[in-house]
Amino acid sequence: MYKRKFFKNLFNRLNEPRKFLQVLAGPRQAGKTTLIQQVIKEINFPSHYATTDAVDANSSIWIEQQWETARLKLKSLSIKKGFLLVLDEIQKIRDWTETIKKLWDEDTLNKIPLKVVLLGSSPLLIQKGITETLAGRFELMRIPHWSYSEMNEAFNFNLNQYFYFGGYPGAALLIKDNERWKNYIKDSLIETTVSRDVFMMTRVDKPMLLKRLFELGCQYSGQILSFNKMLGQLQDAGNTTTLAHYLELLSSAGMLSGLQKYAVQKIRQKASSPKFQVLNTSLITAQTGMNFKIAKLNFDFWGRLVESAVGAHLINGSINTGIEIFYWRERNKEVDFIAERSGQIVAIEVKSGKRKLSLPGIQEFSKKFKTHRKFLVGKSGLEFKDFFKLSPEELF
Repeated sequence: MYKRKFFKNLFNRLNEPRKFLQVLAGPRQAGKTTLIQQVIKEINFPSHYATTDAVDANSSIWIEQQWETARLKLKSLSIKKGFLLVLDEIQKIRDWTETIKKLWDEDTLNKIPLKVVLLGSSPLLIQKGITETLAGRFELMRIPHWSYSEMNEAFNFNLNQYFYFGGYPGAALLIKDNERWKNYIKDSLIETTVSRDVFMMTRVDKPMLLKRLFELGCQYSGQILSFNKMLGQLQDAGNTTTLAHYLELLSSAGMLSGLQKYAVQKIRQKASSPKFQVLNTSLITAQTGMNFKIAKLNFDFWGRLVESAVGAHLINGSINTGIEIFYWRERNKEVDFIAERSGQIVAIEVKSGKRKLSLPGIQEFSKKFKTHRKFLVGKSGLEFKDFFKLSPEELF
């Protein structure tokens, strides 16, 4: 579902006669490399692909070498529609934006129609670099985690498998061996992202606090927790500003988000206690002692997992759409998710079968805010299998 839209956008751009600089940023295992390769194959576009996996971080000359190779191929082939250069995991090269800027401006001056796609697994680092150095030269496309429809189509996942195993395509073939699957998620994805990718984004003075915050967020996904309560749970003498910053870093890495309470005033939104929300449910299950069968029998845990899957679907599907996702709660009245776009509000209540501590709040919410649409997802409402086939845009 998510990738079809990105595929179409890339397809159209490659067919344009002019040169372009496209940046694809998203979490690990989001299918960025597969996506660009499928586009190239579909339209049979001449290209040169290179990855920084085995390149020294200080080797900016590597970028120049790959760029010159693409220029030479473009010239020798005399291709009127242009030539595509793809550089994967570009954020691993230190000061990569400066080199890209120099080469791009050279091509502009010399009227060389080279099309360039940069792929990166550290969204915040990528965005920071291009906005500071490549302003006016690039178009950014954020790639989310895989949707249920994509996992179903590629790996025949049923809905319960998607709830538990999430949307990591690289781990899909390991699900028959639960321990091997968990180790892959923890070692290759969680540890690599939290301990390396996030630290590349910015300075982290308390790395253990960030790691424990991530673990706490996965444990309490779908629940509202004040920053002061978080500090108590984490047993750390830090401050709420640090926690808010670390939560933002985890969100930018495509791992864990802190939804804000819906309010008309932005200041009140930012002052609210966040609602933890994982962006891929496997981040919860890989860190528990429960396998797939046991998890399904745990009534409360499975309900929380289902609600987290709904939230992840809404957030991932809202990327590049202008839609923002919130929650709402006052006293014992709560709405699980609020989707807002251009002043239109959609309220979403999730009925996973679990008992709720608060009464449904859509009626109360609708009294306070003009609501465009109201949805009940799950029991007695829109079935989960139908909901996960919809994009958040279709809810409006």
